[in-house]
Amino acid sequence: MPFDAVLLAGGRARRFGADKPAAALGGRTLLEWAAGAASGASQVIVVGPPRDVLPGAVVVREDPPGAGPVPALRAGLARVRAPWLAVLAADLPFLRPAHVARLLDAAGQRAGAVLVDDEGREQWLAGCWRAAPLRDALAGYAGESLRGLLGPLDPALVALPSDTRPAWYDCDTPEDLAAAEHLL
Repeated sequence: MPFDAVLLAGGRARRFGADKPAAALGGRTLLEWAAGAASGASQVIVVGPPRDVLPGAVVVREDPPGAGPVPALRAGLARVRAPWLAVLAADLPFLRPAHVARLLDAAGQRAGAVLVDDEGREQWLAGCWRAAPLRDALAGYAGESLRGLLGPLDPALVALPSDTRPAWYDCDTPEDLAAAEHLL
């Protein structure tokens, strides 16, 4: 199924204290790990500051820079050409192409699918969506919450088998990155 990938790689990284998507893990940046999960994408759209790590990626900025995931998604979606898109945070080092394929498959006839963690919580920054309903939802949405935007689209919820390296694991702090290095 043709899809584009929108990697959300902006933000302020307050808890991380540095450029989180550029942080190294196992010899690759977190952004490179996220792009690897979307390796089947027709195009990769990175929303955030320019970085010299993904040749061929389309780089756009949210307006204003650092405004959050909804403006970032709006900026990325404006560049999407495929009928489907993967929306992924740039700090998910254990997400793999098979997980993205599972999300696309699970969406079926719905507007999308979102990964849930081991406690059943939706991980709004790890999902696949039909571009048209997502555009319609964004056009009428004035809020700031991805849950508020995406939840009403009634996505399929995708739970993955337990793993020591869960696909939904994100690196919000330097301690999370150190733990990911240990898991890797």
